[in-house]
Amino acid sequence: MPNRMWLFLPLALALAGPVAAQSGMLDKIRSSGVMTMGYVESSAPFSFVDESGQPQGYSVDLCRAIASGVRTQLKLASLETRWVPLTIQNRLEAVASGRVDIECSTTTWTLSRQSLVDFSLITFLDGGSILTRADMQAGRIADFSGKRIAVITGTTTEKVLRASLSRRDINAEVVTVGNRAEGLKLLDGSEVDGFASDRTALIGIVLTSKTGHSFKLLDEDFSVEQYALALPRGDHEYRLAVNRVLARLYRTGSIQQIYDQWLGKLGPPSLLLSATYFIQGISE
Repeated sequence: MPNRMWLFLPLALALAGPVAAQSGMLDKIRSSGVMTMGYVESSAPFSFVDESGQPQGYSVDLCRAIASGVRTQLKLASLETRWVPLTIQNRLEAVASGRVDIECSTTTWTLSRQSLVDFSLITFLDGGSILTRADMQAGRIADFSGKRIAVITGTTTEKVLRASLSRRDINAEVVTVGNRAEGLKLLDGSEVDGFASDRTALIGIVLTSKTGHSFKLLDEDFSVEQYALALPRGDHEYRLAVNRVLARLYRTGSIQQIYDQWLGKLGPPSLLLSATYFIQGISE
């Protein structure tokens, strides 16, 4: 009998390990009473800072709802939220290293990124497009042969843009920049002919730019971007707690209020985005 007990001991330890790991982030939040959230300041209307220096936007409001939902799930009397400004280049590392508990901006869910971090349910669907000056004769990506296109380095947009240009045999020079403000500045100064980024983000920077009337968007997209919130890898219980909040927002239709506040000027959600909300309204 004792020999059999020794045989089952490794199995018991193997099963116990993941359970302990799964509750790591929730235990940390419960004991500290703090949830640390990362955001990118230059990703309006998804994440940015207002005149008082406070983070705002579609993804930021989703994270605020998640903080409230996690507090309820953990039965905490209160939960402090701390906001950490990140860059597009270091946002995933900040999640992977534990610097932040969740990242709230415009991160596209990809399989290669999932080797570094986990992701929530999809929060938005977008497409990669190119912003150009209003006086430029360009309506499609094929019109950029022999021209220069700026794109933020280290993004999925850069990777897909290069692949799209190569696949279509379009001889355009790709100029990498650090953020959207830099890309817009190069475009406004005629140093590049186009600036590639997510369509909704491009609309956002044009709406908030003093020279927004000087730009236009191409009529076509060259990629599909599935936004999701980046989470620490392997913490299944924490991911479940986050997804419970998002699924409830989608299931009850409360997501519409957040969408209308930040994206309503662009019109109602697309049929594809509406279907995404509906499909992900998972029951308890």
